[in-house]
Amino acid sequence: MLKNSISVIVLTLGLTLSASAQTPAAQASAAHPPIAEPAGPIKIAVIPFQAVVAQTNEGQRDLANIEKKFQPRADQLKALNAEIEGLQKDLQSQGDKLTSADRATRAKTIDEKKKHLQHLAEDLRNEGNAEFKQVLGDLAPKVYEVMVNYAKQQGYTVVFDAGQEQPLLLYASESVNISKPVIDAYNTKSGVAAPAAAPAAKP
Repeated sequence: MLKNSISVIVLTLGLTLSASAQTPAAQASAAHPPIAEPAGPIKIAVIPFQAVVAQTNEGQRDLANIEKKFQPRADQLKALNAEIEGLQKDLQSQGDKLTSADRATRAKTIDEKKKHLQHLAEDLRNEGNAEFKQVLGDLAPKVYEVMVNYAKQQGYTVVFDAGQEQPLLLYASESVNISKPVIDAYNTKSGVAAPAAAPAAKP
């Protein structure tokens, strides 16, 4: 259970937003007037907007900075979790050799460390989520503007958000997915270089 908690923390820092939060696409679009109805045939595009925001060079850079900032605390949680597991194994293996008082003392110590771990994990999760949402919230309107300009230039009249928080979109051909050109267009406009490739793991 504690191992799962650590995994969730790392995942939260790098990959997820609270499902209850308003999507960056909705935040960005609220500041723009509605586009006039087209006179010709409707041309549809789809884009997983939140993922696209995170996949821009600027998004990858800023999210990597957040992960780097919180990594020491995540390492601290892993170390504390390992310590708790070690204490639990010792108690199980030596339990029959200990007095009742010693067993109770060790059990109390383990319980206190578990509570401390849970407290630290919750603080890290909340702070990481807040900074993650702040980064995407600041970046989303800029990506949205580039997306709208691209859609107009390409003659698209409707753009659907195909993100995970949009369950009504049941199918869309990959040919109408405008993620890559929008990311490329934003990267060109922002001037932010692509992140350096991670070094290959040693065998």
